[in-house]
Amino acid sequence: MSYFEQLHPALRYHIVNTMGWSDLRPTQRDAIEPIHAGEDVLLLAPTAGGKTEAAFLPLLSRSASNRWTGVSVLYLCPLKALLNNLEPRLNRYAGFVGRKVGLWHGDIGGAARKRMLSVSPDVLLTTPESVEAILVSARIDHQSLLGGLHAVVVDELHAFAGDDRGWHLLAILARLERLAGRRLQRIGLSATVGNPTDLLTWLTRNRGGKIVGSSAGLPTGDVLADHVGSVENAVTVLSRVHKGERRLIFSDSRARVEEIASGLRLSGVRTFVSHGSLSADERRQAEAAFASEPDCAIVATSTMELGIDVGDLDRVIQVGTPPSVSSFLQRMGRSGRRTGTVRNFLFLSTNDSEFLLNLGIARLSQTGFVEHVESPALPAHLYAQQVMALALQENGIAIGDLHSWLGTTFETIPENDVAEIIHHMIATEMLHSDAGVVGLGARAEREFGRRHFGDLVVSFSSPMLLSVMFGRAELGSIHPLALASPRNGEPAVILLAGRSWRVTDVDWPRRRVSVVAAPGDGRARWLGGGRPASYDLCRSAEAIVAGVETGCELSRRAASKLDQIREQLSFVDGTTIPVVYSGQESFRIWTFAGGLANAALADALSGPTRSDDFCISVKARSATAATDAFFSLRALCINPSISSALTKELKFTSCLPEKISSSTIRARLVDKKGIKATLARQTVAVIEGG
Repeated sequence: MSYFEQLHPALRYHIVNTMGWSDLRPTQRDAIEPIHAGEDVLLLAPTAGGKTEAAFLPLLSRSASNRWTGVSVLYLCPLKALLNNLEPRLNRYAGFVGRKVGLWHGDIGGAARKRMLSVSPDVLLTTPESVEAILVSARIDHQSLLGGLHAVVVDELHAFAGDDRGWHLLAILARLERLAGRRLQRIGLSATVGNPTDLLTWLTRNRGGKIVGSSAGLPTGDVLADHVGSVENAVTVLSRVHKGERRLIFSDSRARVEEIASGLRLSGVRTFVSHGSLSADERRQAEAAFASEPDCAIVATSTMELGIDVGDLDRVIQVGTPPSVSSFLQRMGRSGRRTGTVRNFLFLSTNDSEFLLNLGIARLSQTGFVEHVESPALPAHLYAQQVMALALQENGIAIGDLHSWLGTTFETIPENDVAEIIHHMIATEMLHSDAGVVGLGARAEREFGRRHFGDLVVSFSSPMLLSVMFGRAELGSIHPLALASPRNGEPAVILLAGRSWRVTDVDWPRRRVSVVAAPGDGRARWLGGGRPASYDLCRSAEAIVAGVETGCELSRRAASKLDQIREQLSFVDGTTIPVVYSGQESFRIWTFAGGLANAALADALSGPTRSDDFCISVKARSATAATDAFFSLRALCINPSISSALTKELKFTSCLPEKISSSTIRARLVDKKGIKATLARQTVAVIEGG
């Protein structure tokens, strides 16, 4: 039997006659057999590679052939906007075999939900948070609604796996399997990952499965790098080039997105905005208008990185630096979908660090490198959240039954810590206990009970970044590790927006850092702050400085800037770690180890230190003394000191003993790979007066 003959007859008819497809894509063909057999599957393909159909069509066929009833398939996405975008297309496919799709998330009204509870759809499009809300709701019979599940599709799996939402997702899947009383088929959809086998193992909890497709043949296109020097200059460039085209402009700060959009509007460019702070209606209006207008720009954070369809794009532009190679490939993959067009990407760097990181990303992508997706370490706070959710769901749960509901989801947490968390939650009235059965405590009711426990069902915190404010002006964002104070008790000094700034106040609840200009420090050439760049990316930037080809085309302005940087950093050879005198008994150790590794190494050095993605600044009597101090770290176990206030960055940290919450934060802030590789590098080249 051919791959096509395995599909339901009605589906085969509509694929040929209604959709007019002459054939399926390779990934879609290869997915039919394992999905029909009920295997767990990880589907890999670049953006716009047909992954949705590869998963959904054989699942629909299986659903119709086996006559599944009720909600038999759950389709999970990380974004409500992506669900809204998918619903019309998936409902059309489902109609081919007499099936129906329902949409359930926070923006869906009560009347629509009541209809679905009365007459269940066959496929439910939703988010893990909405599933959690269903499970803990006393007003919904979750057994009746979700007890008939057979399969779960997780779209944009890499987006879940890389943060705490992934741990929440796995816990939800384990609880749904217990609810349904059967093993649920797990199908993950992902693009551009460096460790697909690990990702499949993570999704299936070591129970096997099959990988269909690959990250090979990563999207390529015309990539141009420019150095514009400031956001204001970027706006000028954006307003003058590519007129008459539909442009998608990415920037990874909401404040910068608004700044760019305001500048473009003042320049007469029809401009829309998309980021997480906008209301659902505003986002939908922007996406709809953008999809229908030929001459306009949409400025967005990573919300537009995933597969939301905004029509045919002419240009994809990045102001600043994408967070990863994977992100860059996802964003570039939004262009070039129209016949006769090619994918394209324009980097607009506003400073030298962004410029080198962008070139490093372009170079890595040309070598076929894509980051490994790794889940955050020690999800102790998510375990506490799941205990409370199960206590609410079951109206009290025996401690001995927790494992049967959660399975192996939290096996990375030591058993002693698990017991200590439960004990701490009972002692602090997060839980109340009666003969081994725990229920939600009075304190948990107060802290998480608002809006029908809306705070409990959302498992994730925003990224660990703080806004830096100079008066009322927002300069940008920094990682909390940048706030480490020198050991002499002086205020921390950070590097941002081309200058050194002295920290005057940190408002942790509001995530704001107040600063004033640091006297006598002048303009800082190498800029810290923002999201820390990875070890691999910074080493790629180092290779560019040392003379390796960039992997993309350079504008004349960018080519000139690269020549200047290479001349100024002529001591960088890509092999040794230079120590360079920078005046007033200060030395820069050029590790190119990335933000997290450098912050931990700087913290371990004695005396006042500062760090950024590329180097560590240290006070020393001589370059030899700085070198000796640095390599004495080889004998140490590197663990950065963290502020007690930083533990509040973890949601549900109030449920944890301080020792466990501190261990969790520390485990997530230490780049062990980067530290080990940096300390293992060749003898430092000692450069006096450089």
